[in-house]
Amino acid sequence: MPDGSPIDAKDGWDEWKGLLKLAEIDKDARVHDARHMAATLLLEQGVDIRVVQVILGHSQLTTAKRYTHVNWPSSRTASGW
Repeated sequence: MPDGSPIDAKDGWDEWKGLLKLAEIDKDARVHDARHMAATLLLEQGVDIRVVQVILGHSQLTTAKRYTHVNWPSSRTASGW
């Protein structure tokens, strides 16, 4: 909240559901699903897996790799990943 007070979990959930509706996504997606989607989209756009790892806050590269759902050989960047 702008005043520093805690965010009510229900408010966050309602906002998430509103965003799904606005984006015309029919699937009843969880917020956690958005992390997987973000990781996958970043990698497909050519963002290095190590950058995705930092964005997601993972300490292990293997964890970041589990969050992505792309064909690894075709998504390797110039860095060799």
